[in-house]
Amino acid sequence: MTLHSRLSSSTKIPSFEFVSEATTINRSALGYHGRPSTFGPLKFSSHGIKTGVSSRRIGCFAALSPELKTTLDKVVTSHKVILFMKGTKDFPQCGFSNTVVSILKAVDVPFETVNILENDFLRQGLKEYSQWPTFPQLYIDGEFFGGCDITVDAYKSGELQELLEKASLS
Repeated sequence: MTLHSRLSSSTKIPSFEFVSEATTINRSALGYHGRPSTFGPLKFSSHGIKTGVSSRRIGCFAALSPELKTTLDKVVTSHKVILFMKGTKDFPQCGFSNTVVSILKAVDVPFETVNILENDFLRQGLKEYSQWPTFPQLYIDGEFFGGCDITVDAYKSGELQELLEKASLS
């Protein structure tokens, strides 16, 4: 599954489209599709729309639009384990993200990552979506699990391994 995010650097208006194989699952028709930047199997790209809203004022608006919430619901439920992080699993750009990636690799569980540094609107929306202010954010079996500290504690106690085993069986 591929997730395309379209976001104008000047207006910060998002739209997303899911593509499974060659079939579009959900698409917001907001205009032209720019060159994608890829990280792992999930892709985000640029998209331009003029609204007259400056990027400085975007912080005054709720970042979690209904469209973004729907998209995030689909993304977190379409993967058993997904990590929203700074960087990628092959090149983490934050020590906390690197720690969680190392733990997931240590327990040998397949997982997807989304580089939240690629899309500021996604990064801000995720904070509202999870009601968690920091990254990384780990989702297991469609549910928010926690950030780095919670993941480390759960790994040390064995709780994380149990939860991941249950998720892989469901």
